[in-house]
Amino acid sequence: MAFIILVSAMATLGYLIMPDDSPLANNQTIQLSLKKPGTRFMMFHIKNPEHVDTVSFFTKMFYGQPAIYTDVPIVNYRFVKDSVYINKYIGDEDKAERHAYNIFDVVTGKKPFYKNGYVSICVSPGNCQIFTVQQALFERFYEKLRSENITQKTFLLGTDIYGRDILSRLILGARISLSVGIMAVVISLLIGTAIGALAGYFGGWVDGALSWLMNILWSLPALLLVLAISFALGKGLWQIYVAVGLSMWVEVARLVRGQVISVKQTEYIEAARALGYGNARIIVKHILPNITGPILVMASSNFASAILLEAGLSFLGFGAQPPTPTWGGMIREHYGYIIMDAAYLSIIPGLAIMLIVYAFNLVTVALRDAFDIKSQNTRI
Repeated sequence: MAFIILVSAMATLGYLIMPDDSPLANNQTIQLSLKKPGTRFMMFHIKNPEHVDTVSFFTKMFYGQPAIYTDVPIVNYRFVKDSVYINKYIGDEDKAERHAYNIFDVVTGKKPFYKNGYVSICVSPGNCQIFTVQQALFERFYEKLRSENITQKTFLLGTDIYGRDILSRLILGARISLSVGIMAVVISLLIGTAIGALAGYFGGWVDGALSWLMNILWSLPALLLVLAISFALGKGLWQIYVAVGLSMWVEVARLVRGQVISVKQTEYIEAARALGYGNARIIVKHILPNITGPILVMASSNFASAILLEAGLSFLGFGAQPPTPTWGGMIREHYGYIIMDAAYLSIIPGLAIMLIVYAFNLVTVALRDAFDIKSQNTRI
């Protein structure tokens, strides 16, 4: 449970704690592709010429911050008057490329205008400043550039084939997996509980028809059923919510049906009928609250199954589409590197899937023991 809470907190905070807080963690630096975990690089930030607003706290948490700077990996740099010369990193075996940038352009994102020993810098329309070109001016911008535009960046889990930070995409992938699990469980509980309660309570031809439907769907492999629904609905994240949820309600319905059949024969249900309560009130107010335990156990089990189904669909290319990061999609993009010197690209998201599913399975076992009265009496 502690691990589930930790992963849920990381997924909720999302972009606020990710090293790469750009939308969908899709900041690609091709020069840094396939870098091993712990790799550290000096980054040179060049302000984008288009004005980018800083988004609010909650907007950043859910959608990320559009890139204000363009990141360029460098080997070293030096200043010469109003210019900064950088040696751009292009590969371990290639010689660094030398580039020169105007320091005013880098810091402000606007081209300076020189005339008669003066320089005019316009930060925004109508907001221009005129300076005398002298060394003191340069030194001031040198310090500003060193503090704001040159940083050290560490890729704790390395980078993928496109030079994207794996840790950031792993955290965002947790949000996708958990959201699919939540939506699938909600959909399956709503449909399964309703159908199972109707079948178990009314019996007769209602039970026969609904049980026939459940048995037909129960005979179909879950992954094939999800694929069929995905084909009908199309590719996308919301389609995955619906497809996984519609494929898991049968288990809930079978469980609820059996529980309702056993509970409806008890004395307090007979007393409710004698008092003239309607069938809907008896089911909602008297039967379902007394079978909450088994339903919670099934919900926890379905949560783990939904995460596995989503990972399988993403691996097959039917899940959330790139560049949206998913754990199954990360494995799909890099499974060929398992036999090479970059097996971590697939092992890291694979371990994430294994650990979160294992955690939910342990919670399922704990819930089953907690609601199993017979096992409690045996232990006592």
